[in-house]
Amino acid sequence: MDRLIGRIARPCGKGADQISVHEVAIGSVATTNPAAATPQRLRVVENSGICETTLNVFQASGYGDLAANKSIFFWYFAARNKPATAPLALWFNGGPGASSMIGLLRELGPCRITNDSTSVTLNPYTWNINANLLFIDQPIGAGFSHGTKTVGTSEAAAMDVWHFLQIFLKDSHFSYLAVNDLAIWTESRVPCGNRDPSLCSHRLQVWGQYGPTFATHFLAQNTAVSARIIKGLHLNLKTLGIGNGLTDPISQYPGFLTYAASNPYHPLVSSDVIRQANISWNTPSTGCKARITACNRRGSDTICSDATSFCNNNIIDPLIGPFNLRIYYVLSDADDPYPPDITPYLESIRTTIGVDLEATWQETNGDVHTNFMATGDWMRSSLPDLELVIDSGVRVLIYNGDADYIVNFHGVEAMVASLQTKFSAEFKRHACEPYTTAGTFSYLRIYGAGHEVPAYKNGSLAVGQVALQFFEQTMANQSLSATY
Repeated sequence: MDRLIGRIARPCGKGADQISVHEVAIGSVATTNPAAATPQRLRVVENSGICETTLNVFQASGYGDLAANKSIFFWYFAARNKPATAPLALWFNGGPGASSMIGLLRELGPCRITNDSTSVTLNPYTWNINANLLFIDQPIGAGFSHGTKTVGTSEAAAMDVWHFLQIFLKDSHFSYLAVNDLAIWTESRVPCGNRDPSLCSHRLQVWGQYGPTFATHFLAQNTAVSARIIKGLHLNLKTLGIGNGLTDPISQYPGFLTYAASNPYHPLVSSDVIRQANISWNTPSTGCKARITACNRRGSDTICSDATSFCNNNIIDPLIGPFNLRIYYVLSDADDPYPPDITPYLESIRTTIGVDLEATWQETNGDVHTNFMATGDWMRSSLPDLELVIDSGVRVLIYNGDADYIVNFHGVEAMVASLQTKFSAEFKRHACEPYTTAGTFSYLRIYGAGHEVPAYKNGSLAVGQVALQFFEQTMANQSLSATY
């Protein structure tokens, strides 16, 4: 019997089709015309028959209109088991500006894209077996969301997402979920797949900041709601999961140097390249380390943006070597067809799932990315937010595929080691052994997985099987353990 290929410890070395109904319930706006969008309301297409074809499992897609010029696209799938009491799990891909349809169709949704990019198959390891699952395209401009693209920081993104959830949970379709447990699950960013390899460079960000920042904002808003400072629904946040995320650049960037030289598979570049990257990291005043430090000492947007450009040009890019596609899975090469492009399929179903005519599909929106680059948000540490969330009692899982370079396990484990929480002392006492958790905090390394962990096969286990196990155990507020 196979064990779950992973490790939780302190950082260490090595059916039947659904009925197609295009109606809305009372209380929703029955239109997909953005000119008729009503701010603070939800526009819903029910049971489109797309993706989730399990009998009697509800799904809905559409828009939450934050304002006349700000519409966030969502796709919701009810739990296959006991949806009325099941927790609500939010899924966010990173980017920033990456569509969460990536996670839906390539990784953990009820269906999975086929290699020809024109159809989907039912996913037996979907995360909506015992959880209600909500995919959100954010910020405005990502995926099918559309409108004024002004968001350029994680904090601004968090405010829009909180606002969207207030609209979502007040709608008659979903109001029963307002009292259920809530979880945030985030993943770093969009992979390039078989598109132009020049797009696979650092031009798109790695993202472990949404999760801690969103969770912290939700908790702060709950406090304000309880104190009657603001009006709103209390969000019953219980869980935060972060997959392959950049959270604290100062502790994680040295991981690129270590991983390029020594990882479980093969060195990525020559010793000369690594030597030069070390110089770029360590040079006093002008090196990457000094620039990140300056950014996080209340540095200006310009200082932080310059740090991003310098560090990625002199650390990330040189150390990956000749194959840009290897950035997400070090065993790949320039001819690797994974992951399939989801664009043709999404364009073919857009009318059926209620996409606005004015919405231009953007798997990753360049304008959003530019906004975030201008503020230097990449280099601003979210470590204090993560520590706050852990200490608040929210169950937190940090997980990482060990074949991923762009957010590699050396850097993530260094970030985890730097955490100062009420569980840190206990966590550091653990030996490097499988399935050890300190309090409500866990770290998991998944062997053989690349950047999109749920999309990889582990040993003789099926694609997505390991990810479903750690998701369901975490959502049930359990310590992780092997069951295979």
